[in-house]
Amino acid sequence: MNKIITIIRKEWVEVFKNRMVLFSVVFLPLLLTAIPLVMLFTMRSDSTAIQSADMPAQVDAFCPPDLAGGECFQVYMVSQFMLMFMILPLAIPSSISAYSIVGEKTSRTLEPLLATPITTLELLLAKGLAALIPAILATYAAFAIFALGARLLISNPETLTAILDIRWLLAVTLVGPLLALVSINFSVIISSRVNDPRVAEQLTALLIVPLLLVFFGQMAGLFVLNRDLILIGALFLLLIDAILIFLSTQIFDRETILTRWK
Repeated sequence: MNKIITIIRKEWVEVFKNRMVLFSVVFLPLLLTAIPLVMLFTMRSDSTAIQSADMPAQVDAFCPPDLAGGECFQVYMVSQFMLMFMILPLAIPSSISAYSIVGEKTSRTLEPLLATPITTLELLLAKGLAALIPAILATYAAFAIFALGARLLISNPETLTAILDIRWLLAVTLVGPLLALVSINFSVIISSRVNDPRVAEQLTALLIVPLLLVFFGQMAGLFVLNRDLILIGALFLLLIDAILIFLSTQIFDRETILTRWK
């Protein structure tokens, strides 16, 4: 356990010197939190003027039946951007993990690390936790700031309850960590095969594309992310995580690294 903690501390000291990592951990959560809060603030004065007949047909799926038209539209618009909180557990680990292995390769510090008496599982676990912990903390903190801001901006308790629905709590607390694990293990696989941190980060960023497709699909009214779909998605991500963990441990070959990555 001491070896894992030592590597985690070492990782944080090194990766947080990078400006892009700091941006993803600090400024990206603040930016994605500000977007729905600004929407709530700007829509407060117009909520009473919006009638149910003026809203898209899929709006009713986001609101309880007794909520007024304007307030329901608030819930609908903010709910569209709640998916942006899922970007955090994908983007933050990728920026950290991309430099975790490739950065050590380029700085010539990976070979001495692998020569120490540490198992591959311990090494990958330490590097995974070094990326997972900041991602989860940043995601939870961003959602907590949003919840507090929504509480201050929304006077109707029913509107607030509809926005902070159980599906979004499940998405942030359950799906978020599973997405982070996908990002971390995919980053390990990519980093094990490339020699440039920028290439590793760019390839890992492709994981955001499926999430954007879900975002635009819901915006277009093709489907509505309800509690059942989120739970099904969580089970699917759990399976993907298991596969990626297996692949990352198999691909990360210590002997290959020590003999060929010169």
